[in-house]
Amino acid sequence: MSLVTRALSLVGLERRSVSGGDPYWSNFASLTGGPVNPATAQGVSAVYACVSAISETIASLPLILYKRDGEGRSPAPDHSLYRVLHDQANENQTALEFREWMQAAVLLRGNAFARIVRGNDGQVRELLPLSPDRVTVLRVADKIAYDYTDLKGVVHRLLSGEVLHLRHRAGDDAVLGVSPIAAAKGVVELAISERDHGNATFKNGARLSGILKFPQTLKAEQRTALKNSWDSQYAGGANSGKTAILESGVEYQTVSMTLEDAEWIAARQFSVEEVARLFRVPPTVIGDLRHGNYSNSVEMARQFVTLTLKRHMVMWEQAIASKLLTDAGRRTYFAEHAVEGLLRGDSTNRAAFYQSGIDAGWLLPSEARRLENLPVIAGIDNAPSHQAA
Repeated sequence: MSLVTRALSLVGLERRSVSGGDPYWSNFASLTGGPVNPATAQGVSAVYACVSAISETIASLPLILYKRDGEGRSPAPDHSLYRVLHDQANENQTALEFREWMQAAVLLRGNAFARIVRGNDGQVRELLPLSPDRVTVLRVADKIAYDYTDLKGVVHRLLSGEVLHLRHRAGDDAVLGVSPIAAAKGVVELAISERDHGNATFKNGARLSGILKFPQTLKAEQRTALKNSWDSQYAGGANSGKTAILESGVEYQTVSMTLEDAEWIAARQFSVEEVARLFRVPPTVIGDLRHGNYSNSVEMARQFVTLTLKRHMVMWEQAIASKLLTDAGRRTYFAEHAVEGLLRGDSTNRAAFYQSGIDAGWLLPSEARRLENLPVIAGIDNAPSHQAA
């Protein structure tokens, strides 16, 4: 795109969004008693586990650029985009590191941005991640552009074709995505509150609040001195289990529920299920095995691929086709994740799967060996056992 065309395409654009990609986070801290943002949300182990499970799995799956070949397809390692998606996204990040960072940004902030660097031939050479906190989306009618503020404070205006933009479920404007923790902030708030409650309780030696009843009225300085003395002797984990000595008719009375009365542990367990439901992750995948056994864990692992990961994989594949390939390129090339390794199960099930495919004639022994990362044996496809099948 020439400089003149680029300049003309930006005429009439007006600022429609707020800095940071997801506008939800900009004013959230002032609306609640405590800050809930991507950093504090990851302090909840279930949130961190869900984000890790999705982003690490997506990033570790082979993302292959294929070339259409008649009615079939074949990998296209000679295309520059193949290396960017499969090996090295940019000078500082491998493809796995880049894709993991982008996917985590989608889950935590609702949006992920990367600057597209092209060579003289127009083909993609690098993808440079952009912090969502430094990106502002501009929109008028059907035109979209992005303002990125670098670390020196310089604003760079980028056109839609210069930015790879991945979104979680889009909001009302259909441009910016909304993250799960922004859409259901109460779930994360409750989990943080339960965690903080437990931390405060155990810091006080698992002793909850109570009152000391005196038969006579105390002066202000006496109450202060008594409180400090009591806290120094009986509060905190180091003083847990000590026996309090009360004199002169003093009586101690608990005024709050115990952890058991409040069913704190059960509430913490339910929060794990709530967060897992929020990210559409089976609880067994993030380590909640209370309702898991061998049979349903295998099935839930399969559902994790088909119901959880599939949406994100299609998001990547369609964004690559839309932003990283030209019109002519889309007719010849396409990107796709290889998920066979996640779906093929244990060795017994894989052997039965391969055997059924070979017997039915739609799978060759050499193809089965490649799926198992085994070297191909010359002439194996022409062996008598295969010909008989």
